[in-house]
Amino acid sequence: MSKQINVALIGNPNTGKTSVFNQLTGLNQKVGNYPGITVEKKEGICKLPRGVRAHILDLPGTYSLNTTSLDESVAVELLLNKNDKDHPDVAIVISDVENLKRNLLLFTQIKDLKIPSILVINMADRMDKKGITLDIPLLEEKLNTKIALVSTRKGMGIDYLKELIADYKNIPIKQNVDITVIEPDYFDRLKTTFPKQDLYKLWLVITQDVNFMPIEKNLIKDASSFVTKSKSELKRLQQKETILRYQFINGILKETYKIDVNAAKGLRASFDKILTHKIFGYLIFFVILLTIFQAIYDWSSVPQDYIDELFVKASGWIKTTLPPGVFTDLIAEGVLAGIGGIVIFIPQIAFLFLFIALLEESGYMSRVVFLMDRLMRPFGLSGKSVVPLISGTACAIPAIMATRNIESWKERLITILVTPFTTCSARLPIYLIIIALVIPEGRFLGLSYQALTLMLLYLIGFAAAIVSAMILNKILKIKSRTFFVVEMPNYKLPLLKNVALTVWEKTKSFVFGAGKIILAISIILWFLGSNGYSHEFENAEQIVKSRIETEGLSIFNQTIIEQELSRYQNSLKNSEAKNGHNISDSVIADSLTIRRSELVSMAINQEISSFKLENSYIGIIGKTIEPIVKPLGYDWKIGIAVLTSFAAREVFVGTLATIYSVGSDEEETIKHRMAAEINSQTKKPLFNLASGISLLLFYAFAMQCMSTLAIVKRETNSWKWPVTQLVFMSLFAYIVALVAYQILK
Repeated sequence: MSKQINVALIGNPNTGKTSVFNQLTGLNQKVGNYPGITVEKKEGICKLPRGVRAHILDLPGTYSLNTTSLDESVAVELLLNKNDKDHPDVAIVISDVENLKRNLLLFTQIKDLKIPSILVINMADRMDKKGITLDIPLLEEKLNTKIALVSTRKGMGIDYLKELIADYKNIPIKQNVDITVIEPDYFDRLKTTFPKQDLYKLWLVITQDVNFMPIEKNLIKDASSFVTKSKSELKRLQQKETILRYQFINGILKETYKIDVNAAKGLRASFDKILTHKIFGYLIFFVILLTIFQAIYDWSSVPQDYIDELFVKASGWIKTTLPPGVFTDLIAEGVLAGIGGIVIFIPQIAFLFLFIALLEESGYMSRVVFLMDRLMRPFGLSGKSVVPLISGTACAIPAIMATRNIESWKERLITILVTPFTTCSARLPIYLIIIALVIPEGRFLGLSYQALTLMLLYLIGFAAAIVSAMILNKILKIKSRTFFVVEMPNYKLPLLKNVALTVWEKTKSFVFGAGKIILAISIILWFLGSNGYSHEFENAEQIVKSRIETEGLSIFNQTIIEQELSRYQNSLKNSEAKNGHNISDSVIADSLTIRRSELVSMAINQEISSFKLENSYIGIIGKTIEPIVKPLGYDWKIGIAVLTSFAAREVFVGTLATIYSVGSDEEETIKHRMAAEINSQTKKPLFNLASGISLLLFYAFAMQCMSTLAIVKRETNSWKWPVTQLVFMSLFAYIVALVAYQILK
């Protein structure tokens, strides 16, 4: 059995830490949360020389061990707590060759914890372009460590880094900086009071309260009892420590780090002037968004059609291959229909994550954050609030988690409450299928109406978030003052491996996360739709056939049959003209009679299935809630889908796919079935412009996500805010959808 060691990957944001993590772990990685808190935990396995396996933990980005957010506090706790199962045997500190001075502050702090520490200097491929030269042997000597010069873009230095990790026991653990010189008397008293404790570790435990939150004081028993200094005094000592460390770093870099100023000139400043311009910056961002939404439609149409047909064929194959019975119906009408309703949207979701990853990898997203700060300030938010709002386009849950780096409680609370208005990827399947049903396929200035509608829905959601923030800023009487600071990373070509891994992980997480819920709900819905207790359900076939004998088929089916027969007759005549053979009137009449008989038989079966479904358990539930959704233009089937989608928004399409599949023998896609639905009162298509827009607006504003509510409760530590959020957003969505339908109908 090979030995396994714990490796902590830590560094400032935008140093390429994720790229190093991906190079070391590849697909052998997983994403979760730290126990009890909503901070993302990324870990993976890396095979090292001499049969050693490394458990790589990618710690949240942090500028120093003087914490200012929960993310940084998580990193500090792990480094301090030797009893933690993930406590590192070796720490890898990732630095950026262009920002080495700032990055070394964190390195010296970790080194002084006496943890074997390897310094990785990333983006080495930019050294020639930026006129940078490094004396690595001398730098290793001065820092008393081992250094790996790495370029993740070119795959350079990764093998050497693995060798250093495997040989971590030979890395010196001597401290870089003696912090006791900042106030000798204070540290002498600390050492006398806690003779068995490491002095720098003790200092970190004491000072964490100053910045953000108390970390686990049991790490050093009774440490809190010794905090005789005020917070302002401790803060002053932290500042002295930082100055001391930078004096040490400046002295080293003066000897080992050189920059040729003439060679370092670039186009970054010119690009920044354009991309962050107060007018052109917004126009460029708007054009980029339009391009993304147009691509989502155009590029994904082919794979989407293929997946759609694949599930239809799979369902038909199961029905014809497996013996008739409950199990076959469950698989074909329940499981496959429900899952198919989500899998079909994998191309669109994958493309959405692809574009988001490209924007982040290129360095453009940081410019967007800076640009949007100007827009956010008047509404009571900071530029940091834009990060959750933008990441909310993927999922509201990690977006709300991302508010942890907002220091002001008022700004953070407002951001948490308004983020669910941002259109997440779970809404995308609903938007795409409804837009396809009710919005025509024409184009305006080369952009399809459907893509423009999707873009408008995203903008409406963002506008709702901004306006809500402004109202909350006026209502909430919480005093706070913050400063907005954002780092502008260098522009770079996105690393394809990073982009691919991001798309894979995010799409997989979305599909499997939604799939579990949809599979369970699909089975429940299939059972409720396939069973009933009433006389009407048990005798559906006799009742429907008896009604047809006296009243005939429904007007809708009669119209469909006549339209189909007309098309069939035209096809016979076209065939006659094409082949030059005359088909006698009697042959045409016989063919039409046979075709009519087939269509009537199909219509009878369809009406029996529809009547049976209406009188099943799910039909009874749907009819009960129908009066509530009817004013919005929905029928009981849509009402059921809206109800079940509270578990997760994307369940809406899966629910309708399951409902429309129960008892149906037609090999039609979910889109065709929805298009064929008729409003029982108006006798017109159920999904028309009025009902479609109503539904789109309802999901644009409604809080239809149980998981998001749970995260809001955890982040605010109260049920007050998620309940308020649920009630307000639901009522607002209902009213907007009601007004839209009543106007457009």
